[in-house]
Amino acid sequence: MPVTIGFIGAGGIARYHAEGLARLEDAKIVAACDVEEERARGMASLYGATAYRDYHEMLEKEKLDALFICVPPFAHTDAEVIAAQKGIHMFIEKPVALTVEKAVEIRDAVSKSGVVTSVGYQMRYLEATRRARSLLDGQTVGMVLGAWMGGFPGVPWWRVKSMSGGQMLEQTTHIVDLSRFLAGDVVEVCAAFALRALADVPNIDVTDVGTACLKFRSGAVGNISNTCILDQGYTVGVTVICKNVVLECSGDRLNIIRPGHTEEFRGATDSRAVMHQAFLKAIQTGDRSGIMSPYEDAVKSVAVSIAANESAESGAPAKVRV
Repeated sequence: MPVTIGFIGAGGIARYHAEGLARLEDAKIVAACDVEEERARGMASLYGATAYRDYHEMLEKEKLDALFICVPPFAHTDAEVIAAQKGIHMFIEKPVALTVEKAVEIRDAVSKSGVVTSVGYQMRYLEATRRARSLLDGQTVGMVLGAWMGGFPGVPWWRVKSMSGGQMLEQTTHIVDLSRFLAGDVVEVCAAFALRALADVPNIDVTDVGTACLKFRSGAVGNISNTCILDQGYTVGVTVICKNVVLECSGDRLNIIRPGHTEEFRGATDSRAVMHQAFLKAIQTGDRSGIMSPYEDAVKSVAVSIAANESAESGAPAKVRV
């Protein structure tokens, strides 16, 4: 029997996931909810699903096996807790919350319920990422360098910090998570952010450049920098530096740099399909081994970005509070 799925959020990222799920025999989209009713109806019509404007109503009326929660950071309120209490498995888009307190509340509800969770840290599923991680076995990581350098997202809520959390939380969370996946947990952050080039954007109160220095639990150090001022794409990725190897990860590409030799690896992973199939398999069989980012781990990544925000605001280092 296919897994019956509902969506909270029917915007671009929700449709991205729905398009992928529609290709899988084990998935059936039966409901779509969005605060913009026409958007919910439009998505629902594509899959023969029922449209809703209020997810409380959807969760009350629909018999769902799974729920895809594809909403902006500020909209993570009570849906996850309600779904956990109803025994509904969840795929949750990143970042999972605006505050550590909310993320921990949801984490604890999920843990108590035992439902399957998966968070959309898609880079973890790439062949290049898996190969990089395997090459780090037995290595002492000295330093991690991460970057997300690009343009300014056009959605209005992104420029409002109380809604998006800013670039380090909403977007660069992918790089924070990849750094954790490759080098381990982070315990402290010292950050500096500024608004340099986009002050004329209407209603903006997020910064447009930022850098965060990280202390990893292992003793390694790192730096993650981001900007959204560019009129072009530039670079997104993570570099891990060890004594006898440097690993440069960018998408499904990996450069393995050793003294006198560089190997270029290019993967061809459909990470969306791998991620969806692992989630569905876990629901159907109880085998969660394919899920690379369960909720309890994703909370640790969002906590690093939140610590960076706290440090940038206070001017002092901030402990990671998870």
